[in-house]
Amino acid sequence: MILELDAVSHRYDDALAVEDVSFGVDSGALVGVVGPSGCGKTTLVRAIAGHLRPTAGRVRLRGRDVTDDPPESRRIGLVFQDPTLYPHMTVSENVAYGVAARDEGPERRNAVVEKYLELVGLADQRDASPRSLSGGQRRRVELARALAPEPDLLVLDEPLSALDRSLRTRLREEIARLHAETGVATLFVTHDQTDALALADRLVVMTQGRVAAIGAPRELYESPPTPFVASFLGRSTTIRGRLVTASPPRVAVGDAELTPAAAETGESVGATVTCHVRPRDLGVRLDDEGTAPDDSTPPQSLRGEVTAVADAGRRYDVSVAVAADETLVVEQTGAPPSVGESVVVDLPPGAVTLFDSDYEASPTPRRQSAAEAGTPPESRR
Repeated sequence: MILELDAVSHRYDDALAVEDVSFGVDSGALVGVVGPSGCGKTTLVRAIAGHLRPTAGRVRLRGRDVTDDPPESRRIGLVFQDPTLYPHMTVSENVAYGVAARDEGPERRNAVVEKYLELVGLADQRDASPRSLSGGQRRRVELARALAPEPDLLVLDEPLSALDRSLRTRLREEIARLHAETGVATLFVTHDQTDALALADRLVVMTQGRVAAIGAPRELYESPPTPFVASFLGRSTTIRGRLVTASPPRVAVGDAELTPAAAETGESVGATVTCHVRPRDLGVRLDDEGTAPDDSTPPQSLRGEVTAVADAGRRYDVSVAVAADETLVVEQTGAPPSVGESVVVDLPPGAVTLFDSDYEASPTPRRQSAAEAGTPPESRR
């Protein structure tokens, strides 16, 4: 295990920033820490890098407790959200700055600089000033500088947040390539769920200073353990219904019943529960097209009326009132129905996730060991 956080908590005076955070990053893993602004991500980065001592808990690197150690004694490469290149230095001098503390001669240092500039595709810019580079090139120089000392852990703190969409995508692909080629254990910290889902082997989802969920990106997306995770990782739409049976659960919504993807629920029959579905998983068709599409396994269906249609460019968001005060949003790529039309919303098997009515927005999940939380999925098969 490269990094272990064990019950880390921190307060700024009376304000609690993070509480009882435990997870790990294994060798070769790329772990994403994702959550909204103010959830404690930056505090964790500062504790890991040694820029603050947590109020409680321990930080370990390669099994050694470094909680009280200064930043310079930790082999951690950092890339921050804001640009950090020295404008008075050339590209190669910036990269060499990260290697300068190592006791190596100039020939070895130059070789390391050349290696990592080649790795990020900027060897031909070694004598350039950072001011002459594009935003993406400057980011790549920062990556080369962070990797050149060959750290135990690479920490990327919101490295894509200030970039436009196309550059963001290209640099995200570049980070994935660099990770694959170097194998450096990496902690990718971001508020953007798309970046986290695209890059990480494992996700640590945070809210209000606590861990809301830890797991493989696809698992958390398809089977979110909490309403917060469901709403944060990708688009979601929810409806409430009445629990008809508890094991297996069935939920009445208007005149129809839905079968959630769960074996049982702790709620009592008759309770109001919340069902979560992804808009992209739903289908919508005019009510006069029949009760189900031509498919060997007909989906669940809810009848309703279109209340709004929003043109989102590559898709339409169709809002359908399916019961009193209950509306589903359906993504439609083709021509959408019109407002006021009667439609059927089809929900494929396994698309419905059930949450109890009193479920907290951000409950603390079952505590995982650092090894369990940080090991890439393939190493546990």
